[in-house]
Order: sequence, then structure tokens, then C-alpha cells
Amino acid sequence: MPRVRPRDLSLLCAAVNLAPTELSGLEVSVDEVMYMPSLNAPADRPYPFVYFITIRNRSPLTVTVKARKWVVKQRGGEVLVVEGDGVVGQFPRLEPGGEFSYNSCHTISQNSEATGAYFVEAEDARTYFVRIPAFRMEVPSWA
Repeated sequence: MPRVRPRDLSLLCAAVNLAPTELSGLEVSVDEVMYMPSLNAPADRPYPFVYFITIRNRSPLTVTVKARKWVVKQRGGEVLVVEGDGVVGQFPRLEPGGEFSYNSCHTISQNSEATGAYFVEAEDARTYFVRIPAFRMEVPSWA
């Protein structure tokens, strides 16, 4: 079976008239957000932030995280969309009651808000999504 990329996932769902739905009991928490000036960052986005996330499966289905989509809105109006396979190079499989925690980072050029979704494939062969709660990345005045 061919591997479906995140962008292809939305096209595939639209083509067969299937919209991913939220899976009741699948939850995401943003556990901490930290400004990390010691991390490398590109000149056009010089402020790195590390965020810690936990995905909890309180649903009755076993799910595998297949893709993610982030939307980072900067105060000046610029929007950065980041899509990719899995989570930090992994495809976590979460049985009912299971959880997966990880950390990653965003680099920004000004104060921003991030939100998004994870797309999972469940044991019932359906694709679901779970929203990532919005969180702010505020550049400290001393930075």
C-alpha cells in the first residue's frame, strides 16, 4: 500500500468525500513552552521556542499518529504552515489509555501563536484528527 503524505491525506479525503473527524477521547496538552536563546535559529526567524506536548488516548480505539499540521500566526500577520509525517520522526501507536510525550521547537521572528492538529489512523481503518491547543510564544523584552 502506498504511503500517504500529509498534503495527500486531505486530497484523498476530499476525493472520496471523507472528512477526518475528531476522535472523542483523544486529547493533546501543551505542557510547557520555553524561550531557548541557546538554540540555533535562522536570521529571518531568530527566536527559538521549545514546546512540550503530550498526546493521550482515552478513546476505545488504538491509534497511530500519521501526520501533523501546525499553523503559526505571527503578530504582524505572517502565517507559517508546517506539515509533516508523524511526530519528531516517529509514528507513535497509542492503545487505549496510552500516551506519548515529546518536545520540539518553532523559530519565530516576532510574538506568535501556534495551533494545529495531529492526524491519526485508527484500528477501524478511519482517519481522525485531534486539535493541538493554541499556545503563545512571547519574545522576552531582554531578547
